Amino acid sequence: MIVDNISHWKTYNLGPAWEAVFAFLSELTADAEEKEYRIDGDQIFARVMSYETKEDFAENAVLESHRDYADIHMALVDSERIAVWPTETLKIKTAYNPEKDAEFYVFEQSASLQLSMYPGTFALLLPQDAHMPGLHTGNVGTTAKKVVVKIAMDLLQL
Repeated sequence: MIVDNISHWKTYNLGPAWEAVFAFLSELTADAEEKEYRIDGDQIFARVMSYETKEDFAENAVLESHRDYADIHMALVDSERIAVWPTETLKIKTAYNPEKDAEFYVFEQSASLQLSMYPGTFALLLPQDAHMPGLHTGNVGTTAKKVVVKIAMDLLQL
């Protein structure tokens, strides 16, 4: 996992795909259209979305991890909190589905690692980082707008 300000992205030398992602993110503005953007076909793509933030124990809060793609989350408008757990500490709720590149976990208790994401802050979440995004940073129900970039793991020079 990496959490930093977008102005520091060059600190991490993760290869040409990393550079392509941040070329895209650097140009993205708060008024970006909510849709899917193809950066490099099925290897690198992004989704811009808005939603109301929620509490971690909300029924619709999702605790997930991915294997084939890393996630790069970045807030565009307002803020959200992302709770993060090591995958090996969780009980599986729904087994890994390779078509959706997702495994879901049982929420039992709040994570000790909580990322407060504000515009300009990004988080790279790797397969070992189970995460629950979309949580409030203060007031439940705030409308946050964000982008999630999916980047094929084999493109990252880790």
